[in-house]
Amino acid sequence: MFKRISTSAAHGDPDLLVGLDLGTTKVSVVVAERESRTGEAQIIGIGHAPSSGIRKGLIVNLDQAVRSVQSAICDAENMVGLELKEVTVAFSGSEVKSIRSKGMVSLGRSPRPVMQLDVERVIEAAQTEVSVPQNQSILHAIPVEYFLDGHGGIDDPSGMTGMRLEIDLQSVIVPTAVLQNVLNCVERAGLEVNGLVIKPLASALGMLSKEESMAGAVAVDVGGGTTGVAVFSDGRPKHLAVIPVGGDHITNDVASVLKMPLSKAEEIKKEVSLFEGAESAEDVLEFDVRGRSYSCRVVDVVEVIRCRLEELYSVLIRREISDLSPSMMSAGVVMCGGVAKTSDIEVLVSELLDMPARVSLPLDHDRMPPSRNGVEFVSAAGIIRYMIERERNPFRFMEPHLDSIRRQGHGRGIMEEPRPRVNPRVSSGGGLGDLWEKIRRYVDELF
Repeated sequence: MFKRISTSAAHGDPDLLVGLDLGTTKVSVVVAERESRTGEAQIIGIGHAPSSGIRKGLIVNLDQAVRSVQSAICDAENMVGLELKEVTVAFSGSEVKSIRSKGMVSLGRSPRPVMQLDVERVIEAAQTEVSVPQNQSILHAIPVEYFLDGHGGIDDPSGMTGMRLEIDLQSVIVPTAVLQNVLNCVERAGLEVNGLVIKPLASALGMLSKEESMAGAVAVDVGGGTTGVAVFSDGRPKHLAVIPVGGDHITNDVASVLKMPLSKAEEIKKEVSLFEGAESAEDVLEFDVRGRSYSCRVVDVVEVIRCRLEELYSVLIRREISDLSPSMMSAGVVMCGGVAKTSDIEVLVSELLDMPARVSLPLDHDRMPPSRNGVEFVSAAGIIRYMIERERNPFRFMEPHLDSIRRQGHGRGIMEEPRPRVNPRVSSGGGLGDLWEKIRRYVDELF
């Protein structure tokens, strides 16, 4: 699980949390310092650099991607004046699957309190119901809901009394090669990886208010190469997905249809409104690029952008949420990412999905560096919230042992043993020794 970044407090070193957002358009590094009194984290710096070697969220050129990570780390280190050594990495990519499974364990013939080992057992029981292809791994195991003696709606069963414990578990499955490439990239850049998080989850944590996550909301992060979708309800993620369409596709559409250079298409798409007035819609944009003259109507630019957004929201995103109850999305759509800067996008999305829509800054934007606290930094800020959530509740988001990802190119991800709440350090080891230790602890706690 998460390891604290600080060295010995006796030497006066700050307790840092560091997140790295590996994006198609840019690589961001967020640095937060933990307050010793409250345990809360204050963001003290954000570094970033343009991405190279990353396409549609996937690393396609390792050397270029390594240099991008190094540049972003250097920018962050210059801002905070400290050397950064360990990071939790948020990444995207296609072929991400979210699968729900159920598990059940008996607590005995008479009611007794639920212990940590029982929670571990029921999670393992649910995992055995998930079929993972040989070339893929479970990145996250996320408890959606617990049931005790048939009664659901339980967030944390620890200490509660019953005879039968059940779980509804969400497993996020990612190609093992994608995980290995992310680890190789960041470690070759000179950093130690202490955690991985899929970007839709980080983005949702970075922008959904507590009220929205409880009432039910669809968090949408439209990045350069992919779009992340996370549905939260009752304070927990119910569904996660990555769609291989992003802002770069809109730029390519504008450049291709209107016959202009990509650089100018990127610039123009940021300037127009999706609901241009009658007068401005007929305006003609004229510009020169490298001595060549170009012209296009504003209405044509808007039409191209709207067509791609309609496909993204009306078809692809609607497909991801079509099986979910409307009551799970009563707070509507909350958006972030570079495309969320498009003027009037919330009006269009509200019409397309027939639900409320808004664009969100990071929840912590007022405590982030100016000019680095916009919608494009939501996922970076969300990594810090993810790290803190995992410390507070080790069963909330579980990841595989990173060593197992480095070693294997096969099959089922092996979940880390959640840390006891009284000790935030990562448990190590594995195999039969751990199994016998679990059995011994179970018997000790039972009697």
